[in-house]
Amino acid sequence: MLTPRRIYWPAINLVGPGSVKFIGEEIKKLGLGKALLVTDKVLNQNGVVKQITDVLEKDSIAFTIFEDVKPNPTTTNVHDGLAMFQQENCDFIITVGGGSPQDTGSAIGILATNGGNISDYEGVGKSKNKSAPIVAISTTAGTAAEVTINYVITNEKRKLKMIMVDPNALPTIAVNDPELMLKKPKGLTAATGLDALTHAIEGYTAKGAFELSDAIAYKSIELIGKYLVKAVENGLDLEARSGMGWGSFIAGLSYSNAGLGIVHSMAHQLGGEYDLPHGVANAMLLPYVMEFNMDACPQKFADIAGALGVDTSTAATVKDAAMMAVEKVRKLSKEVGIPPLRDSAFRPEDVEKLAEQAMNDACTGANPKPVTKEDLITIYMKAYNDVPTEILS
Repeated sequence: MLTPRRIYWPAINLVGPGSVKFIGEEIKKLGLGKALLVTDKVLNQNGVVKQITDVLEKDSIAFTIFEDVKPNPTTTNVHDGLAMFQQENCDFIITVGGGSPQDTGSAIGILATNGGNISDYEGVGKSKNKSAPIVAISTTAGTAAEVTINYVITNEKRKLKMIMVDPNALPTIAVNDPELMLKKPKGLTAATGLDALTHAIEGYTAKGAFELSDAIAYKSIELIGKYLVKAVENGLDLEARSGMGWGSFIAGLSYSNAGLGIVHSMAHQLGGEYDLPHGVANAMLLPYVMEFNMDACPQKFADIAGALGVDTSTAATVKDAAMMAVEKVRKLSKEVGIPPLRDSAFRPEDVEKLAEQAMNDACTGANPKPVTKEDLITIYMKAYNDVPTEILS
């Protein structure tokens, strides 16, 4: 409580069913002209983008669509988008989608006002100027990239995810409308939901956690524990989608201000090397990292168990209660269909390279427990071998 804090989140936040209908009036208040709408081909073809463009057309807001974003967005995606932004004389950006369009839009926005190559901005706080204004519209309850100062871009040549942590990239308007999340496939719902849970757990236990981040991360864990399985089982359950939307949104506010940890450091390498979806990578690693970290803050992990609905009254010690959180997350991941790491493209012969890169990842410094390259190798291999938590050393 005695440490001063800078707290970052978007100036305007529209949350809840139907909230996307208000973007036009907010854009007009800001006096913005023409938008580059950044999305992917699937969302543009399945009608989700049309729900946004209908609102823009109704409110006479000019736009052009850039739909060439990959699931793990690349430097090429970013520079192609920037070229369209400039050619079309756009002055702001609308992002529509999960983390991929959101991160691409953040990168384009930074380049639009700072110039250079996106690789120049890898790391913490590398830009000088505020991004072009961004209206970030989330269509998944997962990354919460619409409310964070972080964005991730894959360097194709290095086969590495570049992590940017930059307050200048923070969107001006964030929109989290669960009506845009209806009908999402079960696999996507599960992966993005566990991505959100990872954000909440890492935000709650990160070295930089503080009073506000703790309070909202804990609530996020409660919401995700209550609604994830329901949202996976019934994609049209608006209450479950709304609960997951709020859980993802506030988890983003928490980790954007508190930091993350080595689940993300390690998952970033799986995405960069094998193009593995980020939420799936997080889910595959989360219980193993929790078990590694729990002795750094056992009471917090015991709290996580309670937030997930586990009765910890039978636990003989705080450590036993903390282990219940690990077991609950492991079971939840299996219940929603997340496969083990061994069923992915992961190759054990790559593990030393992956661990070394993860040590240099921007998220590693916020981990609640000091970590070595050898620790990361061990965690990767335990996840790969699907070692049951109860026999982890």
